[in-house]
Amino acid sequence: MEKPRIVFFGTPDFAVPTLQKLIERDEKILAVVTQPDRPVGRGQKLKTSPVKELALQHSLPVLQPEKVKKPECIDSFKALNPDLAVVVAFGQIFPKTLLDIPRHGFINVHSSLLPAYRGAAPINHAVIDGCAESGVTIMQLDEGMDSGAILLQATTPIDVEDTAATLHDRLSDLGAELLGEALDQLAAGGWKPVPQDHSLATYAPMLKKSDGLIDWTKEAASIANQVRGMTPWPGCFTYLDGKMLKVHTATVVDTEASTAPGEIVSSTGRGIEVATGGGMLVLQHVQLEGKKRMPAADFLKGHQVKPGTVLTNTP
Repeated sequence: MEKPRIVFFGTPDFAVPTLQKLIERDEKILAVVTQPDRPVGRGQKLKTSPVKELALQHSLPVLQPEKVKKPECIDSFKALNPDLAVVVAFGQIFPKTLLDIPRHGFINVHSSLLPAYRGAAPINHAVIDGCAESGVTIMQLDEGMDSGAILLQATTPIDVEDTAATLHDRLSDLGAELLGEALDQLAAGGWKPVPQDHSLATYAPMLKKSDGLIDWTKEAASIANQVRGMTPWPGCFTYLDGKMLKVHTATVVDTEASTAPGEIVSSTGRGIEVATGGGMLVLQHVQLEGKKRMPAADFLKGHQVKPGTVLTNTP
């Protein structure tokens, strides 16, 4: 079977290894579709997506439609006459008129073990929820949200030291490898799609900055998972003497709390030990409002944090 003519849709870092895999396999990439350049930072300079940067390095045609559902975008896609579209974290919903164009349809690299964690932030939510494993699903796109039939899946354990960032990188590489396997299957005779059991679906909505606020009445393990799952964004925070205190890393200690949730029990070289609704949590790396991130031990050298001080959820 001849290699399919592919249009690649993707935008962030997560999509880069899959595009790189297609390039290394010498696949027939007709075009790369990515989000428009966006202004960032104080200077509001236009920034290209990581996918666009890689595409330009390899002289691949780049398309940047504001909305893929617009008629002119659909006409441009149809004119390319693709056999297959590969989607990785593109960031837009595809209309049926677009999905129906390639003879092999659209396939998507999704960073969860579907039907679990459909939606925008599956990696974060898997860590926040304390899951023992995560994975990648290669699925056929339909008009729903991550609801199409499954072609392939691969799993990876979530270590207690994993953050959303480390799991992101691992799943990104795993997805690229799995996409290669999916293309090999297509060449060997085709796919055998398995419909999802929609009754088992769970959802992973996009995170907001406010989701990082720590509720000290929760158990220490739950808060530790929240910190890991929100690293690097949106980050977790609490308030110390009216100022925001970001918590970058924290660990659970095997000690029962005997004081009210949020109360600082001790401040030592190993960190700031805080009572929770179940167990104790040691804050290891923190960042006070307007200051740099630092180990808690260094923070304590410049800030007197006495036992009995209470961390709050409001300034």
